[in-house]
Amino acid sequence: MIHHLSISAQNPQHVAQVLAEILDGQPTPHPFSPDGYIVFPFDEYGTEIEVYPLGTEITSGNNEELRAYLQNPTASKFTATHAMLSVPASLEQIEQIAAREDWLLQRASFGFDFMMLWVENRLLLEFLTPEMKAQYLAFTQRENLRKYFVFPDSDPTSASTTNE
Repeated sequence: MIHHLSISAQNPQHVAQVLAEILDGQPTPHPFSPDGYIVFPFDEYGTEIEVYPLGTEITSGNNEELRAYLQNPTASKFTATHAMLSVPASLEQIEQIAAREDWLLQRASFGFDFMMLWVENRLLLEFLTPEMKAQYLAFTQRENLRKYFVFPDSDPTSASTTNE
């Protein structure tokens, strides 16, 4: 279970507001990071998404502070960090929001359907609508995963690397 995730954005306040809309949550200023925000969906898992200004790096702090927030002006605007989230929004709502924001939205499938939203056209967040969530949960059962991945206790010749 992932309870919170940190991402960066060119416009953290706006991204937090849009994610709050998709997650049916609420954004609030980050208490430790100037210009950062946190989105709380108020779900049963205590989920939160922290949205930092682009270029923010979190490092270990000193004896007084547990962590430090540094700004790297040469940081890439792209990252390998991405997440898949189950959201209460419908496919139609996500499509409308993506169109309004002019953010790329792609429908994808890998044994289950999901939506790929490119936040600010640079950061990948994958969304499962309530209908898609059941497909994902079925897909992630051990017997189904063995069709796509090799596990130490499985036959390596049974794995497939093709998309469906």
